[in-house]
Amino acid sequence: MARLVFLGSPPAAVPSLRALVGAGHDVVQVVSRADTRRGRGSSASPSAVKRAALELGLAVGDRLDDAVEAGAELGVVVAYGRIVPARVLDALAMINVHFSLLPRWRGAAPVERAVLAGDDVTGVCVMRLEEGLDTGPVLASRDVTVAPGEHVAPLRARLAEIGAELLVETLAPGVAALGPGTPQRGEPTYAPKLSVEDLHLDWGRPAVELERVVRLDRAWTTVEGRRLLVLDAVARPDAPGDAPDPPGTVTSVGWATLVRTGAGLLDLVRVQPEGRRPMGASDWLRGWRTGPIRLGTPGPDR
Repeated sequence: MARLVFLGSPPAAVPSLRALVGAGHDVVQVVSRADTRRGRGSSASPSAVKRAALELGLAVGDRLDDAVEAGAELGVVVAYGRIVPARVLDALAMINVHFSLLPRWRGAAPVERAVLAGDDVTGVCVMRLEEGLDTGPVLASRDVTVAPGEHVAPLRARLAEIGAELLVETLAPGVAALGPGTPQRGEPTYAPKLSVEDLHLDWGRPAVELERVVRLDRAWTTVEGRRLLVLDAVARPDAPGDAPDPPGTVTSVGWATLVRTGAGLLDLVRVQPEGRRPMGASDWLRGWRTGPIRLGTPGPDR
């Protein structure tokens, strides 16, 4: 079994850490982000990886130098959230678990970008870490089918578990047997972090594209100037003879809450009005008492 350092922070990295320990590897040091404060006066909150490391009885810190000084054979990086500089890589070889099929979706948000692009297949790669952004040669990979309508959170959770399995399989023959890996082939695409505007529902876009935004779990629009989160929705085709209402117009057909888009209809399933709890879209619409609704328009005071 290998003597390892583990670098990671969010919940998606925890399955890999637990899998390494469960497989008998000696994780001599964990490096995670520094504790953060959520609000004024709140106590510092550790990362998900730090919490898991403490539960497992592992040494954990937030300095990259801790990784260099631990005397490990190899570093394992999973969603660490920082570029590992060349001086650290020169001192300790590292491999990385990345949640895409490289070179597609290099960068910080590969799962989100795969959903936004409508990818039917994504995957996991275990690669050798280089100073460049996810450019290293690939040691192992596994394809993962994206289920129709699958949201980003369950997809990421599946990829995290599959990545943990692939990592343990890759390390099973030992560090010396890893080999150089296979250079990435094909045109790279990049996955920058999402902005607030990436999550904004522009009703002039086609319904199929807006459904993908909703699957990111933080999609938003406005109704009379107040924010409305759209938590779940399904794209529907236009019915024959549908009147060309302006994009953003909301209509009720039976139990369906339909929003006109640039092409097709978005059937709202679950929403969260500003200052309220999540609810069924039909319940929200029935509680509306101010006449016709058109989403994405400012309130009367704006």
